[in-house]
Parts: sequence; structure tokens; C-alpha cells
Amino acid sequence: MTESALMNTYGTRSTTIVKGEGPYLVDADGRRYLDAIAGIAVCGLGYSHPAVTEALCDQANTLIHCSNLYNIEPQQKLGDALINASGMDKVFFSNSGAEANEAAIKIARKYGQDKGLTSPEIIVADRSFHGRTMATLSATGNSKVQAGFAPLVSGFKHVEYDNLAAIEAAATDNTVAIMVEPVQGEGGVRVPANDYLNKLRELCDNKGWLLILDEIQTGNGRCGSFFAYQQNNIYPDVVTTAKGLGNGVPIGACLARGAAASVLQPGNHGSTFGGNPLASRTALAVVKEINTETMLKRVNELGDKLLFDFKEQLSNLSGVLDVRGKGLMIGIELDCDCSKLVEKAKEEGYLINVTSGNVLRLLPPFILTDDEALRLTGAIVSLVHQALNKSV
Repeated sequence: MTESALMNTYGTRSTTIVKGEGPYLVDADGRRYLDAIAGIAVCGLGYSHPAVTEALCDQANTLIHCSNLYNIEPQQKLGDALINASGMDKVFFSNSGAEANEAAIKIARKYGQDKGLTSPEIIVADRSFHGRTMATLSATGNSKVQAGFAPLVSGFKHVEYDNLAAIEAAATDNTVAIMVEPVQGEGGVRVPANDYLNKLRELCDNKGWLLILDEIQTGNGRCGSFFAYQQNNIYPDVVTTAKGLGNGVPIGACLARGAAASVLQPGNHGSTFGGNPLASRTALAVVKEINTETMLKRVNELGDKLLFDFKEQLSNLSGVLDVRGKGLMIGIELDCDCSKLVEKAKEEGYLINVTSGNVLRLLPPFILTDDEALRLTGAIVSLVHQALNKSV
């Protein structure tokens, strides 16, 4: 076998995926796997969804790319759909979540600069994950992913997640924004207190700061509403999204409201591919499929059922520290390294993920049937029992 031409950024990859059908991926040997992490919160509608495929193919036959020097009709329609879904005022399209967060960070910095602050600061949270570009990596609250990349971008202050007092203690005259995830995904599926976002909104209003919500993972229906913040009946000043927006076609978005919506002016920011016709047309089809009462109700019902079943079968088990989640973001925290569970689950036909070393993370597609959910629960419960008995 010849050495791979690819940089070794993902470690050894022993499985070659060649096809996707509904919630299943199929490898080169024809073996099917139930993808319980949906391409890392990307394919909420599963694979080869007919509405997504139709939009993608039709647009590919019409116009794949057009620069942002010109009006792009699918982009305008997607922008309108996202504004209607979010209650925000304006949108900037990018290629990824990291780029959407870069736009949010630039909005916060220029918001501060426009107020005369030469060194504006953004308060961010420990255990957060905002991306792998230099600014988003610097905002991220995980020293492991930052290791080896110093010097980091300055202007970020990290505080404990879900701790309002820590924010107030860290704030200075240079503070211009708070940037958090409504539920921390990479940080271990950590769900804050129900009123955490409301208190952040109140604090930002009192201080004149921007509230930036990173909904790269929690948005697009993943938590049971189109955006997670809508369950708190608030509006952020800036919200970012990506992952599930294109159901596999790369696209990200930074939405802003009020004063934040007019911070960026011509020449301040841009993207060659962001919101091009192919990505926008596909994402528009995705938004139309997800942002319905039926689909969001299904996410809530399925998420509640999975969380209830996992809690009932695992919570009292010695070695299980917590079972938590919101919508179809579920974390099962064990008192041991459970990285081997990923490979064991794959052997049994289930694709799962581990964050923070000891948290099983499940992000299943919204289209999972009751029978598939039942089989998934049984498989994961069995694997956890095996892991705690040290047989995995």
C-alpha cells in the first residue's frame, strides 16, 4: 500500500464510506452503519434525502458558482428564510462554522473599535469549542486543541461556563461581548441552567455588550427548536450556524440584529464561496424541511424518549456520572476513558463519538424511526455495561 497523500490530521482511518441512505452509511465492503452522530451534527435529515438531492442536482445543472459581486437569487431566498426563522435582521454567509464565528468575532471587535476601544475583549467560556482558525481557536476554551499554536490571538477572556458571577468578575472597561454555546457540544454536551441565556441577555443589555451565541452545532433544529435560544424567548445580538444548515453541503452563516447588524460595511469582510448558488439553494431546501412544526416536534419527542431511556437504564449504574442533553444532543458521562467504545460500537454497526475523553456523544439524524431509536438505545446501554465491566 502506498503512503497516503493526505496530511495526518485525522489519525488512522480504517473504514472507507462510499454511500449514505437515510440514517445509514455504507462502507466499501457493503456494511451498513447507523450513524448516531449524523456526520457530527451535519446530516439531520440523514443521507440522500430526496428534497436535498433534488435541490442540489437542479442547481448544479443551472449555476454552481457566482461571485458575491453579483446578486445571487438562492442566497437572497436563503437569507430571507433564515431571518424569518431566527428573528434576526441581517445575515453574512460563509463556508463553515469557523468562518461564521470569525465574522462574529470581527463584528464584536469593530463594535468596540467604533466605540473608541483600542483593545476590545470578548468573554468566552472554558470547555467551549468555536473552531480551528487562529481567532476561533483562541476563543476556544480547550488548552489541548490550542497546544502547539502559540501565540494565540489576544482579546479573549475565559471563564467558567454557566457562571454569571465569573463573567462579572472578569469584565473590564474593554469588554464588548460575551460569546457562548447554548449547549456545549465538544465540551461534553454540557447543558447550562434553564435561565443562563436569559441572565446573559440581561447582563449584556445592562452593560452595552453584544451577546454572541455560537449555534454551529445546536442550530438547525438539533435542540428541538430551529435555534436553541428560542426556547429562552430571547434574541442574541449575533448568532452563528453551520453544520446542519447544508445537510452536508458546506455553508455557514453569521446573523446579526439591531446595532450589530450594521457594524460590517463594504470592504470589512467577505468570502469567495460563501453563500454561492449551489450551497444556498441546497441550504434553502434544508431549512424548509427542518423548520416545520412536524419536524421540530419529532426532534423533541425522539430526544425526550432517548434521554428518558438512557437515564432509566444507566443513571443508577456505578460508573455512570451523568446522562444529559437537549433535543437530539445527548451525552453519557462515564468515570473512565471510553474512547475504545467508538470502535466497539462501529463493530456492532453504530457510529458514535466521544468528547472530553469520557463522554459518549450522540447526535442522531432527526429521521430516526422508533425502532431504530430502540435498537440504538439497546446497543449503547449494552456497550456501557461492557465498558464498566472492563470488557471493552
